[in-house]
Amino acid sequence: MSRRLAAVLVLLGFLAGLAIATFSEYRIFLPALLRGAVVTVKVGVLSIALFYAMAFIAGIGRLNKNRIIRYTATVYIEVFRGTSLLVILFWLFFVLPEFGVILSPLAAAVLGMGLNYGAYGAEVVRGAILAVPRGQYEASLALNMTPRKQMLRVVLPQAVLVTIPGLSNLTIELIKATALVSAVTLVDITFASVQQNQIHLRTIDIFVITLLLYYCLAQFVRFGGGMLEARASRHLAKAR
Repeated sequence: MSRRLAAVLVLLGFLAGLAIATFSEYRIFLPALLRGAVVTVKVGVLSIALFYAMAFIAGIGRLNKNRIIRYTATVYIEVFRGTSLLVILFWLFFVLPEFGVILSPLAAAVLGMGLNYGAYGAEVVRGAILAVPRGQYEASLALNMTPRKQMLRVVLPQAVLVTIPGLSNLTIELIKATALVSAVTLVDITFASVQQNQIHLRTIDIFVITLLLYYCLAQFVRFGGGMLEARASRHLAKAR
């Protein structure tokens, strides 16, 4: 039995266990944890979309010949990469209203996490683009491609394959960092677990389930990244 199949079976077994536990003594706190998991997934999915978009925009912008674009991308990366995520969330939710900008808890959480991890992802993208062999640039120039076509048709398809492992790791880190969104009043898995433990005093049960929920989310991202990397490799091999 392969590792992947074994991990999938463990995941399915855990989910089946949760379904059974819903009708057992765990039903006093499990629904609250699952509602927290829904919030975590919602924040995570929206944040990941913004994270990927900003990673590619800023990563490509960092290499742009236009000074304004390059400096803007550099400032964004340095500010958000050099600042605590928790402080960024506080600024978006508690400080911006002082300037007349009011964000919902979900909007503040998504913006904070997406922009913060986008800054880290931008460096992954920049490194991947620089890793494309110089001969590829020269070949595209020989074919009289414009810089835009060169980037879209030659450089990015090869760079994306290189970015997948790094961006997958950052995605898993982002999922785990959603535990901080309780700072902007969202009830995620972690906050729901703390609340339920204070009410029911079932520390081991509650936090074992919490740990497994985060583990399952991380494994879902890992499998997705692995499948995407394998597919991109096959597509690139065919193109060559």
